[in-house]
Amino acid sequence: MSREPRTYILFLFLFLSHGMASHRVPDSRQDLYPLLQKMAEEIIDGSYLNALLDLIQFQSSHGWTADLSHRVLEYLNSRNVAFTIPSLQAAMENHLEQRLYQPQKLLEDLKETDAQQFRTAMKCLLEDKKDRLELEDVVIDLGEIRKQALQSPGVNRSLFLITLERCFQVLNSLECVEILGRVLKGSSGSFLQPDIPGKLPRHLQEDAFKNLSAVFRDLYDQTSAHSQRAVYTWMTGILQTSSNATDDSVSWVSAENLWILGRYMVHLSFEEITKISPVEIGLFISYDNATKQLDTVYDITPDLAQAFLERISSSSFDMRNTSTIHRLGLLVCFYHDLDLLDAAVAQVLLHQMIKCSHLRGFQAGVQKLKANLLDIATENQTLNETLGSLSDAVVGLTHSQLESLSPEAVHGAISTLNQVSGWAKSQVIILSAKYLAHEKVLSFYNVSQMGVLLAGVGTQAFYSMDRRDLLQVLRSTISLHVSDLSPAQQQGVLSKMIEAGDTVSGILEIQGAFFKEVSLFNLRREPGFNTTVLKEKELRRSQALFLFELLSKTTRRPEELLSTGQLVKGVTCSHIDAMNADSFLAQFHYFENNLSLLSPYQVNCLAWKYWEVSRSSLPPFLLAALPAHYLASVPASQCVPFLISLGKSRLDSLVLDTHKKNSVLRKVQQCLFPDILQQTASKMAGTLLPKEFLWAVFESVRNSSEKSLSSDPSPGCHGVVAPSSGDIFTLAEANACWAPEDLLCMEEHTFIRNVELLGAVRGFDQPQLMTLKEKAVQFWDMPSYWKEYHIVSLGRIALALNESELEQLDLSSIDTVASLSQQTEWTPGQAKSILQGFLEDAGYRIQDLKSFHLVGLGTTLCAMNITEVSLIKISEFRVVVARIGTLLCSTHVLAEFKRKAEVVFGDPAKWSGPVLQELGTIAAGLTKEELQMLDKDLMPYFQPSAIKCLPAEIFKELSAEQIASLGPENAAAVTPAQRRQLSVLQLQSLQRALDGAKTRSWLDTPPSASPARTVSSASTLGLWTQPDGLATDQREDCICPHSSPWPSAFVQCTHSPTVLGGPEDTCYSSSLQNSATQLKEEF
Repeated sequence: MSREPRTYILFLFLFLSHGMASHRVPDSRQDLYPLLQKMAEEIIDGSYLNALLDLIQFQSSHGWTADLSHRVLEYLNSRNVAFTIPSLQAAMENHLEQRLYQPQKLLEDLKETDAQQFRTAMKCLLEDKKDRLELEDVVIDLGEIRKQALQSPGVNRSLFLITLERCFQVLNSLECVEILGRVLKGSSGSFLQPDIPGKLPRHLQEDAFKNLSAVFRDLYDQTSAHSQRAVYTWMTGILQTSSNATDDSVSWVSAENLWILGRYMVHLSFEEITKISPVEIGLFISYDNATKQLDTVYDITPDLAQAFLERISSSSFDMRNTSTIHRLGLLVCFYHDLDLLDAAVAQVLLHQMIKCSHLRGFQAGVQKLKANLLDIATENQTLNETLGSLSDAVVGLTHSQLESLSPEAVHGAISTLNQVSGWAKSQVIILSAKYLAHEKVLSFYNVSQMGVLLAGVGTQAFYSMDRRDLLQVLRSTISLHVSDLSPAQQQGVLSKMIEAGDTVSGILEIQGAFFKEVSLFNLRREPGFNTTVLKEKELRRSQALFLFELLSKTTRRPEELLSTGQLVKGVTCSHIDAMNADSFLAQFHYFENNLSLLSPYQVNCLAWKYWEVSRSSLPPFLLAALPAHYLASVPASQCVPFLISLGKSRLDSLVLDTHKKNSVLRKVQQCLFPDILQQTASKMAGTLLPKEFLWAVFESVRNSSEKSLSSDPSPGCHGVVAPSSGDIFTLAEANACWAPEDLLCMEEHTFIRNVELLGAVRGFDQPQLMTLKEKAVQFWDMPSYWKEYHIVSLGRIALALNESELEQLDLSSIDTVASLSQQTEWTPGQAKSILQGFLEDAGYRIQDLKSFHLVGLGTTLCAMNITEVSLIKISEFRVVVARIGTLLCSTHVLAEFKRKAEVVFGDPAKWSGPVLQELGTIAAGLTKEELQMLDKDLMPYFQPSAIKCLPAEIFKELSAEQIASLGPENAAAVTPAQRRQLSVLQLQSLQRALDGAKTRSWLDTPPSASPARTVSSASTLGLWTQPDGLATDQREDCICPHSSPWPSAFVQCTHSPTVLGGPEDTCYSSSLQNSATQLKEEF
């Protein structure tokens, strides 16, 4: 049993055992306080919660003396109730633990308490001052009990329901509201279902109502729309009753009532808003906190917002006054009176509209309003003059407008431009070029002023910077924007930092995600690493594996490594196995707190280690990493912690086997309150497949948008409703539903303003992409005239360029090529055209390519032949191995890259885990002989992408032992084609790897040292034991059928040798062989 629940359940045992040693049988019943006599009767009846409440009540008004313990025990004895210490402890533990983990029964117990007991329970929740109950030398920590209760969702829910049902009858409303507030906040609003507000009192004293309304306001974002509406109805019912309105012509919505409603004001009807008195709306707007409240109405609709604006306009406030505009909050996003608006007011409105990005929807309308205000703000002035005063509306400027800016104007407005969010990459390229127009070489000062525009600096420009200036960049606040750079740009910076051969001062300065670009080769040359310099660095897994191993040789304290940044990524199963039980349990929280950084294989190793050393306290989410049958070991009483624990893990990445996923889902279904399951089912009702969903969104937007036909349509576009900017912005991925003929009729200004959005749509097919490419040619002329920002803005549309068109592009910049290589759907011919275009336009030979060129070329490297690959310099290749290892090239190209890797890392037979991880898909270039030579313990360090790239005829040469050691993630990456080539024994090994079975015996100690109980022990192992109806011996992966009640007994299984060279369970092996045969037939 875990330690924390014992806080609840040992208090009565401690209290009673205080006098147990001097227990004697009385001749007659002793005099006993009535409340203590009642408590003793409740102990006899097994009502331990009631007994605790009576004890707390007694202690609140009486002092506790040692003789009271004797007298209670004597009373129990006189009632012929014989308790021994163990039996009393067991009874109490069982009962109260069941109440903790079965909140429905706790709710029933609380319903059956008398008024005084219920009042005591509520007071315990309410009072923070009396946190300890002292009975002589026995202390009951009520504060800890209260803390634990409020942290358990199930207990919290029971307390919430019982408070609703009984509290207002027993305590005053202010106290009950405080209790409701506590449990509601602990639930993140999930208890606030639509039926709950109807159970609240309709008549509350004013302070209680305001306090509860404040709780509801705080939980607004955590409640569903239906619950919000129900709360609104309850609040307005009370507000209307207490208002002085005598008829419908007088609104009950006063300034104070608007403040009480808070964000619930968005549920007011249009008619109710229009009836608000100008005096009251004016008074509300004048409140100091009105702007703060209006800044949070994220879900207000345009109609309601404009109704509020009309009422404010009807008051004494001038809607064109700067002070008024500042008070409007998010209502400013729906400002609609633009007639005769002057440029200064338009600029104020644009500045206030920065906050409109927080709105939930209606962004298309916001963009349209910004565009209109932008036109007004620049009337009678040039864009150069107004650039710095346009706020974030500048992101709406077109390429041609940005090109028209003077370098001086960009310099003058840089303090605004460098903070604006939402720039497209093509816009950043133009503005950066304008800002740096007069600079021949970048300096630290120039770069430090660029902010978000830093990503527009070319890779070659970074590489040309002085190394000392680059060091200053990495040490300054501008380094926060380095993570926005493309991989090619980052490699350009990195190359400059280390090209002089002094890697120490360069590498150690690199922070954050940028550090992940440092190669394993350079890490191995760096002598200055320690836990301090690694704290702020993100790591690739290959880096973490190398660094953890390196530092573990000089660091004696495991916690120093485990608590350092992302080093936990580098913990191997060998490290985990080597930890003694006490050290492992003491350091486990480092793993648990960094679960998102761990691979499925690491989690699997943790699960087996925990099962070995302390299965009684095994965190439930680890069960999902063990073979599927271990999930059956979750007893019903542990469902709540099981579900909570699973909720903290990334199940999609942790559980990769379909069969195990189904087992987890079945266990979750068994563990949910039926009502929760029904609520979940209702939420899933009507869920559509992705394509159907996109079509539904598309039809909805098309039906609700303004239908405006072009005044001068293109040939063939008469009567066609072409996409508008608003449509494209709103539809996002649903733009994939446009017919090619609709896209063909798109007007020039619409295409130019939205080309980046269209280029990001993943669902466009080839005809749609071809149509969009034709629009680009129509509006931008032939590809030979396109500039870098044109090409960058195309995104996936560039995939429609044929080889001839690709050859026309100016590909002299590696940044242009890098934008193209982000696409992964190029044909070999297209990729070759891009590669050759860059080499010719930039004047490079393959042997001239720098590391940042290789990174920028990306997928086009796969278009090289093996002769060309061989020409790449080893000095450049070795620092970008990890990047090249992400490419899904053909087998012969990967084989050539593998030969280059041999020059860097030596004989493949001697490669380590970090090297295999670094190589990625390059490792798929290994020959079958080289693969067979690899130790089985290295198999988990292949990347899943490398496993997929291995030819089926090579993959089948792996031994069954190597396949069993792949680990869950790599086993899940095995392709159907690879499976079809496997033998029955290999398929059996693959299933073991998928399931998370142990691949080696970790139990080298004698049987007596095993944490498992033998057949002679019939006592429970605690929280986690073997699966229901199953039993086992000391081998944890020996599972044999055995009929037994929970907890299961342990029996011996017969063993037989297997191809893995070790003992194997006959029952498990035979059943698995049957399933392997089925798998063989299936594929």
